[in-house]
Amino acid sequence: MKLRRSMLFLPGSKAAMLSTAFVYKPDCVMFDLEDAVSLREKDSARLMVFHILRTDAYKGIETVVRINPLNTPYGLKDLEAAIRAGADAVRLPKTDCANDIHELDAEVARIEMECGCPIGRTKLLAAIESASGVINAVSIATASKRMIGIALAGFDYVIDMQSQRGDGAKPELFYARCAVLHAARAAGIDAFDVVYSDINDDAGFLKEVELIRHLGFNGKSLIHPRQIELLHNAYAPTEKEVSYSRRVIEAAAKAEKEGVGVIALDGKMIDAPIVSQAQRVLQRAEASGIRR
Repeated sequence: MKLRRSMLFLPGSKAAMLSTAFVYKPDCVMFDLEDAVSLREKDSARLMVFHILRTDAYKGIETVVRINPLNTPYGLKDLEAAIRAGADAVRLPKTDCANDIHELDAEVARIEMECGCPIGRTKLLAAIESASGVINAVSIATASKRMIGIALAGFDYVIDMQSQRGDGAKPELFYARCAVLHAARAAGIDAFDVVYSDINDDAGFLKEVELIRHLGFNGKSLIHPRQIELLHNAYAPTEKEVSYSRRVIEAAAKAEKEGVGVIALDGKMIDAPIVSQAQRVLQRAEASGIRR
């Protein structure tokens, strides 16, 4: 099971952050060449990200590059650099429809062929940042075999909706979260929640994490390393959950061995979805430990 709980944003223009962020051990890092980089720093940021990707600094951590949109003067240059440097995935901002992914897919395939990379090596993520993107989420999520995830970007979305961002309990993102999550599940890919911008509000951050974990999101985009440990711990199963899951698996194995079609545990019927959920809990515990 590939863990993608944390995707840490790293501004491509910040050399100090690029060269040290691996020590915090996020599941994924996203080198940002778009909003976090000013126009006058676009070229230098692209060069720095290219060189850091060519090192072993982020070995064992999934590397993602957020490029500028392809209809800007920077998008194709960013894409060339990301693929030639060996980034694991490219994240396309402001994805409004499936055609955006089709165009990106074609350009990625062209660059892979030109530089001798295995065709299909570079994976894709789409950032949903508008009402159109939310409405088209299913077609976006299924637009390419390269797709590994879709992410909701809350700030641009609430502006497009003429709303404003509240805390995790507010309703302004609820429909968009559900739409993006359902699209990801229909496509068999991962779903990432929005960033939580107040890095000093641990309680608010964890409240939002609890919400998106219960909804079913695989993880969350992050803007500060101090949020990583909080997020990973919140996503780890509890000792009680692990204990119960082990008993479910044992009961299922015993029933199969004895040729019994009906499984009961503690007086309750256990069906296939519950067994599958128990397996996922144990996989998560093996990968991330027990919640503290």
